[in-house]
Amino acid sequence: MSLVERLTDDMKTAMKSKDKFALTVIRMIRSELKYAEIDKGTPLNDDESFQILNKEMKKRRESVEDYTKADRPEEVEKLKREIEIIQSYLPEQLTEEEIEGIIDNTIAETGVSSKKEMGKLMSAVMPKLQGRADGKLVSQIVSNKLN
Repeated sequence: MSLVERLTDDMKTAMKSKDKFALTVIRMIRSELKYAEIDKGTPLNDDESFQILNKEMKKRRESVEDYTKADRPEEVEKLKREIEIIQSYLPEQLTEEEIEGIIDNTIAETGVSSKKEMGKLMSAVMPKLQGRADGKLVSQIVSNKLN
């Protein structure tokens, strides 16, 4: 089942169960995907859809930090619930050990050895981890490996 079909089914389920919060989040996801599809001019594949979902996750994680600093616990809780719903549509996230293994293999493939070449390594690693790992975490691990 494609991501769009799954979202449609879950939207119907949320309507039937009168889960307004989940319905709102699912509609937002569908809207973002539709905007991206219109911009592209052709239907999105699942990888492109996952990129959009990751972008939405990143926005909410940044907002959680901002609302935490502003001492707005009700907004933080709302955003965390949204993150959980969005996360349920993403592929299973890799553990730090799995990410490190992929990074080690990529270092061996590319021959990168210094921090100056971090961009080269990141551009080789990110396509392998797309949608399955947070870019901030990957960047942190790569930085540690190159030190």
